[in-house]
Amino acid sequence: MLQLYNTLTKSKELFQPLVKRDVKIFTCGPSVYQPPHIGNYRTFLYEDMLVRYLRYQGYHVRRAIILTDIEDKAIAEAEKHRLSVKKITNDNAKRFFYEAKALMISLPKEIARSSTTVKEAIAVIQRLLQKGIAYRHGKNIYFDVHAFSEFGKLFKIDISSWPKRKVRFSRDTYNGRRWNRGDFILWHGVSEDEEISFDAPFGRGRPSWNVQDPAAVIKYLGEQIDINCGGIDNLYRHHDYNIAVMETSTGKPFARYYLHGEHLLVDGKTMSKSRGNIIYPSDVYRMGLEPRHLRFFLCSKHYRERLNYTEKALKKAAERLDAVRADISYIFKRVKHTASQKGPHGFEKKLLAVFEASMNDDLDFTKTFEAIEKEIKLIAHLNSSGRISAAELMRIRRALHAIDEVLCVLL
Repeated sequence: MLQLYNTLTKSKELFQPLVKRDVKIFTCGPSVYQPPHIGNYRTFLYEDMLVRYLRYQGYHVRRAIILTDIEDKAIAEAEKHRLSVKKITNDNAKRFFYEAKALMISLPKEIARSSTTVKEAIAVIQRLLQKGIAYRHGKNIYFDVHAFSEFGKLFKIDISSWPKRKVRFSRDTYNGRRWNRGDFILWHGVSEDEEISFDAPFGRGRPSWNVQDPAAVIKYLGEQIDINCGGIDNLYRHHDYNIAVMETSTGKPFARYYLHGEHLLVDGKTMSKSRGNIIYPSDVYRMGLEPRHLRFFLCSKHYRERLNYTEKALKKAAERLDAVRADISYIFKRVKHTASQKGPHGFEKKLLAVFEASMNDDLDFTKTFEAIEKEIKLIAHLNSSGRISAAELMRIRRALHAIDEVLCVLL
């Protein structure tokens, strides 16, 4: 039985969806004001494995992911390069789709964008205004955090210590792991000549990042979901803002489970433009490595643990993966030349059992691969002397294909 670490309860819990065999998942997508780096892809990859493993277990999975193409950073980037916001975000979105496909990341057929869910965002804000939870200040609309008694329940904030006077935070995002002790913005009121602006009953403007995810969830998944995923940075402000918006506007609990992936470090430090240490997939491929090597490396440590990138660690992971793939290739090449009368060893069942046991433990890819690697080495050794039948090798092949529908690195 699948157990997931739920950030909301700070414990591993047995996974039980709201509707039997039907799972709704929302995952934060890239902010396409810039190209995604390999740290972003580490988050997208653990989310991909979650979706794939749930499908392996027989669940029908509905997933929504949003590309943030309306935000302060995109506007600033467009002004910096003297390009339109649409040009910058579309180019980076195309790059994301190309790189995600190479990394075998399975995406929904229809991808939400901030710019395509404005209608839903306006409807949410209207509802919050009517309930007295949102309010106007100047041209902007803000969320009154004191109007939601459970505000900060994901991060475990004691809001009673926050200022009682009105303090408003008007940017889409803020750097670092910090909390803004006050109300957050829902709608940026703008002048008529702004490139990115929309008409709304409460004035022309654009939805803030804080309401964009709820708008996408409502449009594609409805008012409640089973799992909300993202990186650890989303635990600061963003996901609690989403909970506040969703639960006050719908009157229902938003998600049952919250998953957060840890940072990827580069030589022991967080990636940043100021350090000049941002690594993109293309940087890895220029080293002569393939997307499967990068996928394997980014998944090689448990998603809730920090992973440190170095060229040495990446190449060592690639060599390890290639060795296992070589053993698998050797095994399959000998299928037709192996005696069929040899007795069964039960490797098919054992492979599936060790795979499921580790993946059921909060998607522990590290233990999963170690267990499969051990079994593959044993199978290759026994098969070299013809001690495994052709029939059993075919069953092993089927098991590995099923496993690799989730891992996407073995075959």
